[in-house]
Amino acid sequence: MEVGFLGLGIMGKAMSMNLLKNGFKVTVWNRTLSKCDEVVAHGASVGETPAEVVKKCNITIAILSDPAAALSVVFDKDGVLDQICSGKGYIDMSTVDPETSCKISEAIALKGGHFLEAPVSGSKQPAETGQLVILAAGDKALYEEAVPAFDVLGKKSFFLGPVGNGAKMKLVVNMIMGSVMNAFSEGLTLAERSGLNPHSLLDVLDLGGIANPMFRGKGPEMLKDNYSPAFPLKHQQKDMRLALALGDQNAVSMPVAAAANEAFKKARSMGLGDLDFSAVYETVKLLKHSS
Repeated sequence: MEVGFLGLGIMGKAMSMNLLKNGFKVTVWNRTLSKCDEVVAHGASVGETPAEVVKKCNITIAILSDPAAALSVVFDKDGVLDQICSGKGYIDMSTVDPETSCKISEAIALKGGHFLEAPVSGSKQPAETGQLVILAAGDKALYEEAVPAFDVLGKKSFFLGPVGNGAKMKLVVNMIMGSVMNAFSEGLTLAERSGLNPHSLLDVLDLGGIANPMFRGKGPEMLKDNYSPAFPLKHQQKDMRLALALGDQNAVSMPVAAAANEAFKKARSMGLGDLDFSAVYETVKLLKHSS
């Protein structure tokens, strides 16, 4: 099976490498073409433009940084729309708002192509180990055709119905994750400031009802001020913003998520946007140090 892959950031690079390791033929494209070198060394081919990749492959996957990038790859000159046609499928695994997914879907359909949105829950390590959770919606036939690739990329894939539902599910998941990370950061700081050993807090949390892989994986690194990016903070803040907009559209009061979004914005203003989203911990520590 030959698959196109657009976007070789933290996630795209790991995912395309997994496809290669599992016997898929992969043609890649990235805006900065030099980022293709490592996957080419493992057997991938390179397309000079998104259109060239789509022309070569019956299924093309994209995972891009934000709605603007997702739209650009489709609608710009030499973009996906230039070559998408009947018999070809386009799968956007980026985290975007439902409106962006619908706009892309409508444009693909007008050219006779098939569209699936399939954002993923999981960051760098799950992407590297094929343990993502795939949240797909749109063309059911394309979903069925993509299942062999999804089985390599993830531990579970869900088909959630019409286009937009995948985006909504991903935004809800990331809204919860961002809100919990803020509460976790406050808890670590409160424990330390009140004279407790924060490492002991991690041990206690891991034995209780709110034990989870995020606390287990992120906590020790946060206490070492290690924010090597698995999921960049700037992307987490983008997802909080999009989730809050979804809340506005549906008249859902979200004060906890709104406060968390402000903390992520503060972290971005401190120059932490390219670090892991757990670096929001630094905003709480800043308040501690300035008090």
